[in-house]
Amino acid sequence: MGAQDRMSPFHHCTTPLLQHSRGPSMSSRRLLKIALACGGTGGHIFPGLATAEELHRRGHEVVLWLAGRNVETPAVHGWTGPVITVRAEGLPSGFSMRGIRAGFKLIRACLACRRKMRLSKPDVLLAMGSYASVGPVAAALSLRVPVVLHEANVLPGRAVALLSHWATAVAGCFEETRFYLKRKDLQLTGMPIRKELEEAAESKAGKAPSEDIFRVLVMGGSLGAHRLNEVASSALCALYREHPRLRVTHLTGFADEQAVTDAYRKAGLPADVHAFMKDMTSLYASSHMALCRSGAATCAELSAFGVPSLLVPYPYATHDHQMANARAMEKCDAADVVPEKDLSETWLMEYLTGCLSNSDRLAKMRLGARSRCGRSGTQALADLVEQVGSAGAVSSNKKK
Repeated sequence: MGAQDRMSPFHHCTTPLLQHSRGPSMSSRRLLKIALACGGTGGHIFPGLATAEELHRRGHEVVLWLAGRNVETPAVHGWTGPVITVRAEGLPSGFSMRGIRAGFKLIRACLACRRKMRLSKPDVLLAMGSYASVGPVAAALSLRVPVVLHEANVLPGRAVALLSHWATAVAGCFEETRFYLKRKDLQLTGMPIRKELEEAAESKAGKAPSEDIFRVLVMGGSLGAHRLNEVASSALCALYREHPRLRVTHLTGFADEQAVTDAYRKAGLPADVHAFMKDMTSLYASSHMALCRSGAATCAELSAFGVPSLLVPYPYATHDHQMANARAMEKCDAADVVPEKDLSETWLMEYLTGCLSNSDRLAKMRLGARSRCGRSGTQALADLVEQVGSAGAVSSNKKK
């Protein structure tokens, strides 16, 4: 589905397998002081937190570095380790007074990070990308602390693209990232996801849900997506008249929750509507297919559970990076793709009718999604951090 890709030469399926050897065994593992910069947005915080928890389980001392955004406090609720917060904000595109002010704030953030990091110098820094990584990475480089960067999307963000020139190691989730990030040694660790999600996905192992009903999972990201909510609910309500086994789970965001609930109730369609759900395990496990955006975390979780999907990339994402993620999923036969401007009630009804009548197609997409999953992305990234940190600590001791 969707127009042919004209953005990049995607030649093959993305398989996030770590390209280097496993980390040291528990008996020989060197305990490290690790700084982990994962502030900014949920797309950086949650994979960073999953990796932090894995490293903490291995006995390492892990300190989270955040950027002072409101979303960070509830996201890291339950984290019992140290947290350092240095306020930072991103640089707008183009030249403007706002950009000049943001530039000075970023310089102050870098200096503040260096002062704080000098007080307890880590063995290694893992940075998950975004503007929130710039200060901690600049501080680490000035203190000769080895740096590991993680890029979640196909298209590297500005911070990762710039800082990768000086990083000791760079990890990613998509093979296609090699085309955009000029690092021959890019490590394909995959995307860290929460331990409970990994365990549930492994137990499900790509098995199809019950065929008695057909459940569609609709989700537009943490803030919702008004057009996606509107078109999906209208199409599904109309489709229910001819396909009474249809069921829906719809995560709307807060703005559209009541309107979507009312639409399904009026049509008599059995639907579970929520503004937001923290526990996604049961939703992925019970869904026959998903209709959603194509953020890196969503792509990773759909792949882990083997959920076929119709991806509608967020059209205003920086450099259209969600479209690049979606095309990579499409190349694996894990998903179909439709630009939001082409999404209509009629088109979506025809598409879903085809899915309802073609179980072989969905089975192929399920296998395609699972083909992207190698070993745990969380464990693979933690292994890489251990390797870089241990090598750096040994080198530092030799100099002493």
